[in-house]
Amino acid sequence: MLLAGGDGTRLRDLTLQIAGDPRPKQFCPIVGGKSLFSQTRARLAPLFPNDRQLFVLSRAHEKYYSEDLTNADHANAISQPLNRGTGVAIALALLHVLERDPHAVVGLFPCDHYYANDDAFRATVRSAAACANEHPESLILVGAEPECPEIEYGWIERGPVVSQSPAGPLSRVTRFWEKPALHQARTLLRQGCLWNTFVTVGLGATLLDLLCTQVPEAMLSIKRAVSDSALDAAYSCLPPVDFSKDILVHQSKKLLVLRDGGSGWADLGSPARVLQILTRHRIQPEWVGRYTSVHISSGKNAKRPLRPMSGA
Repeated sequence: MLLAGGDGTRLRDLTLQIAGDPRPKQFCPIVGGKSLFSQTRARLAPLFPNDRQLFVLSRAHEKYYSEDLTNADHANAISQPLNRGTGVAIALALLHVLERDPHAVVGLFPCDHYYANDDAFRATVRSAAACANEHPESLILVGAEPECPEIEYGWIERGPVVSQSPAGPLSRVTRFWEKPALHQARTLLRQGCLWNTFVTVGLGATLLDLLCTQVPEAMLSIKRAVSDSALDAAYSCLPPVDFSKDILVHQSKKLLVLRDGGSGWADLGSPARVLQILTRHRIQPEWVGRYTSVHISSGKNAKRPLRPMSGA
């Protein structure tokens, strides 16, 4: 499942400078000449054939993603009437998957993140899929090595090791922390906890069970809407569901975690974060000078140096 239905409001100022319109960041060529959505597809292509890739989108963004889907199977593109959060998007896509294959192993992949090493990323995903088959009762989270006490990420507190994989030890999750306060983030960093990349792999039936347990009313509404072809009406009444905050935080006993093996993952959650990533990897897109000039001349962030990504 390629999750691409977010609105990307925090990066709207940046995407306006790059693309000339306020498109969500996943459909913007922030790094390289292709959109983050297209890069995600290319990154996953060696792992999953086209007929096994499901795209979860929002109808309001169609003018931004239509070109990116010219070589895709449009039967695998799910267009939501509204953005109701990651939990609703995952639930809707999952029902489509399980209708085709009740025994499917599914992977959740955000389309607005950065990876420095695609091969390392794919190796981790292969290991996560193998772990999901060995532990069908659990979801496998991919966690990244933290570099600072980040308060905008989810954190994964690791417990005992349950098995070894080619990517490293697979551990139980003692607790999942979503966007902790700074003092708690500092503690989690010292304790060797991991950042949540949101990449999740597991048996579709296990994921469905977690959703039905944690947000039963939302799941019932989505199931009825799918069977009655009445998504618009259902979405107009559905409250937002955040997969991390509303599901993972409350279901840590059902979670295992695999440490990312050096893919250089980063969440491009703010303009400052984007510029930090570009500087770190010595990437200089043509838009950087234009964006920096506009912000210096307007006084935006002129006296706010970027916070380092390493150190406490």
